[in-house]
Amino acid sequence: MSKMYRIFKRATTPVSIMVIPHGTPKPLRLKIPVIGILLSLLLLGAGAVQICGLVMDGLKYPFLAERVEYYDQQFSQWNSTVTAIREVESDFRQAFSLKSRDQILENVDTSYTGSIDIQALMKELQRTVETVDEIKDYLRIQKDIYLATPKGFPVEGRITSRYGRREDPFTGAKSFHSGVDISASPGTPIRATADGIVIHSGRTQYSGYLVVLEHGCGFKTIYAHNKKNLVKVGQTVKRGEVIAYVGSTGKATGPHVHYEVWEKGKNVNPKRYLKGRS
Repeated sequence: MSKMYRIFKRATTPVSIMVIPHGTPKPLRLKIPVIGILLSLLLLGAGAVQICGLVMDGLKYPFLAERVEYYDQQFSQWNSTVTAIREVESDFRQAFSLKSRDQILENVDTSYTGSIDIQALMKELQRTVETVDEIKDYLRIQKDIYLATPKGFPVEGRITSRYGRREDPFTGAKSFHSGVDISASPGTPIRATADGIVIHSGRTQYSGYLVVLEHGCGFKTIYAHNKKNLVKVGQTVKRGEVIAYVGSTGKATGPHVHYEVWEKGKNVNPKRYLKGRS
């Protein structure tokens, strides 16, 4: 009985397994445990299928969808390999559960004619892991860009002055307006339009109480003429988080928020980033 236990132990530990079929001198060799290969492929397959499902549901890029479809086909082929290995592993478990060497040799199924190239299998496994890592890296970059890109209005109100050349409300002369003015009642919450870090929160002579957020990926936003700032320099904020209240501090004709978007060091028209909700 102890001899059979040692045989079963060898079948489930990382050592070479050799089964000698009855009536033929040619042994069937496996360089690593079948159960080890099975568990590794099952874990990889499950993780890969889940990642592919998230990619297909969460992104709208056609070229990425095509890549994911290709990878899905590759994973399907892996599932076939897993099924074959599972059958071999089941046969071994059934054989080694018998009580004597004679019973094992009498009942073992040697009709399997395929072969398992362990080296090729491990190389393919490594390529699959690298492919999954590429998808994860791409998604990580796309998520960072999405979270850093300004989106929606910083306050519920109406635009009273647009970006570009305009008549200065104080002098009447033509001047350049570097953002949009959004009119709202005093005390209305002003919200961050993207995730970021507060790099300025204070008062200036012209802009009154002012908040500047650095979002990363080349984006920065400015919120001016606030009644009160609620954030401090170095504080991290999330999209939609209240950072100040609408006011008319500084040089302003009425309660509003002056909102600016900077991209890669240049002041740009916020119009394209006002779609959606912050």
